[in-house]
Amino acid sequence: MENSASSATGLQLGPSSANDKPPPGARKRGRNASACTQCHTRKQKCNGHLPCLNCIRRGVGHLCSGPPAQNQQQPGSRERRPQNPTPRTQELRARSPASDEVVRARASNGRASIPAIPSESQPRIGQLWSSRGAPAFYGTSYFGPQVAAIMIDSSAPVIPAGTGSRRALDARPFRDESGPFSQIWDLLGLLPRQKTTVDHLVDRFFNDVNQDIDAVHPTSFRQSYVQFWERKSGFDDVTTVDLRWLALLFVILAIGAYLDCPLESTPDTKRDYEEASLRFYWASRRAIVLAPSFYGESTDLVRAGVLITRYLIQTQRLAESWLTVGFAARIGIAQGLHVDGDKWGLPRRSTETRRRVWCHLYTLDRMISLALGRPSVISDAQSIMEEPQNIFVDDLTDDEARSAQPQPITDPTISAMASFEYRLAKVIGQIQEACFQFHTASYREVLALDEKLLRWRDTLPPYFALETPDLSLDETHRFLKWQRLYLHTSFHFARITLHRPYLLRYSMTHRYEYSRQACLSSARADLGTRLNNHTSVAAERYALSLAAHQLFNSAIILGIIAVREVKSPQTPGVVEDLEAYCEMQRSEMWLSEFGLAEIKVVEMCIAKLKQQLQSGANRSTVVQHQSPEAAQVPPIAELSNAAPLDVGLTFTAEQQNHALTNDGGPEMATPSTLDTGKTPAWQDQLFPGSFPGLTDLQTWQEVIDNIDVDFCYDG
Repeated sequence: MENSASSATGLQLGPSSANDKPPPGARKRGRNASACTQCHTRKQKCNGHLPCLNCIRRGVGHLCSGPPAQNQQQPGSRERRPQNPTPRTQELRARSPASDEVVRARASNGRASIPAIPSESQPRIGQLWSSRGAPAFYGTSYFGPQVAAIMIDSSAPVIPAGTGSRRALDARPFRDESGPFSQIWDLLGLLPRQKTTVDHLVDRFFNDVNQDIDAVHPTSFRQSYVQFWERKSGFDDVTTVDLRWLALLFVILAIGAYLDCPLESTPDTKRDYEEASLRFYWASRRAIVLAPSFYGESTDLVRAGVLITRYLIQTQRLAESWLTVGFAARIGIAQGLHVDGDKWGLPRRSTETRRRVWCHLYTLDRMISLALGRPSVISDAQSIMEEPQNIFVDDLTDDEARSAQPQPITDPTISAMASFEYRLAKVIGQIQEACFQFHTASYREVLALDEKLLRWRDTLPPYFALETPDLSLDETHRFLKWQRLYLHTSFHFARITLHRPYLLRYSMTHRYEYSRQACLSSARADLGTRLNNHTSVAAERYALSLAAHQLFNSAIILGIIAVREVKSPQTPGVVEDLEAYCEMQRSEMWLSEFGLAEIKVVEMCIAKLKQQLQSGANRSTVVQHQSPEAAQVPPIAELSNAAPLDVGLTFTAEQQNHALTNDGGPEMATPSTLDTGKTPAWQDQLFPGSFPGLTDLQTWQEVIDNIDVDFCYDG
């Protein structure tokens, strides 16, 4: 693709004829300016190269651009316009650019090449314009300076990279509050004083986490890292620091601080590590918010947003994570990440990288939105994205990446997980749209979505299988352990959330038995996965906690089912598992207030279970004195014996057909509305099928105390 705007639009450039005369009053100069913008502003002698020697010496080669006069059209050197530009102008107004080309900007003059006109069958995807040194996506409804410049066959105004004004490009020996200088200076003061400390935390992140979660490309980050520390001391070089990259550095330090804390540390030492991590976290949040005000968007901001979101999920601050993933998604959309790189004509290496980043972002957006019941940011209707291939080309050149072939799924790369999480996130989005919107879904829709989840499960390769996975590749492919845990907890989260509204719902025909079994099996499998992956190594424990989603608590689901079905022969084993889970959670180094509240809720269930087990003989006596009509209704424990609880994740077709043949209205009456004539206070405050907030322990106590009264057949 040509770089100049004139060649892309079909314009012919030619020298001015001898008859061309400048307009009256035009000032004639004895020579043309040859200094770059940086040297021209500083009134320094420029050698005329791009980048020039002065800019290279000052470390601002990326800011070096052509002479100021070259960025503006002089009256005597205007481009000759075509004789009949009307058809071209009409086409530009009516159609969007081609879907297989991308706008590439010239750093010297800021002009952009214009893609060809698409055919009627090609999608209208908008354009990527160069804005402040970075690609910026604009849809087909956008009408700004770039579009206007095309219509009048002129060049768009140049917006310098790094600031919003030409004046702010100057490196000033004082703190300019209107530019990025002041913000960068304040953020640099939050870094550790010794470079060795920063090196150590960065190494901990790349050695313990990054090679599993595919968060940051090590080579490119290390290059920027070396440039950051090699900058010259003094005020002038502060403006060479990229605030977008600085946001990524701070969140890496925040995670590295948690990884570096020894397991046997004293409480004071742990508190120091935690405070340091939080300080780096807030610095990263601040840099992410400020960077778009002074720079164009970049993938560093998106990666930083993804890491911050995982950081918040690990600490169970879900409400904040919904904000950060939304911000990261909008930054990614602003760069056109929601449109596949093939549509933009990008190199394969960039395309695969963008696909993986978008898959991670898309999955987090869908899962957090479902966990909180809030709308998601990313729209499927406005996204065109292909799944990543099982190939890692980030370390290859563009030519090598172009000829590289994807590996078979039996030989996984670190990119293997991205396609599976993307497919699962699609189903999670459908679950939220169908079941948790303003209108209640029918039970048929719930079972249809469950079938999609089971089909996704069946497509997993052996090393990702939910039941008895193949662990033979874990020694040579270290990332498989983390990715397997990530996919497993994501699946169980989606399935439990789908069936949870029917967990305590009553049906005379046992219509919701399938949902109860699904919740029970997924809760058991998830709890077992977390217990089996518990380790005594502090860094590995934290890394695995980033994979085990803290979006829900399977122990609470399992405890509620056990309280409801105290007669089940599996109840004593459930009590032991729940006690082991509480003991494991209390031994966590970074137990938050939300995690402590979850433990207390689970302990409420355990106490209720033990109380019911002790009074089992009295309960049996009460059942024997019931009326014949009541005795005809079998207790759930007997139904559970008929359908064993340890059926795993596979259910028979008869169970699904039984649920479908008993299809009724989506809203079914609960026992409390049928016969007891009383409604507990907690039911009036909650949406049907939902649970109280984790920190609302009083309401949780009411829920647990009333489960055996309101939801038992024999109560």
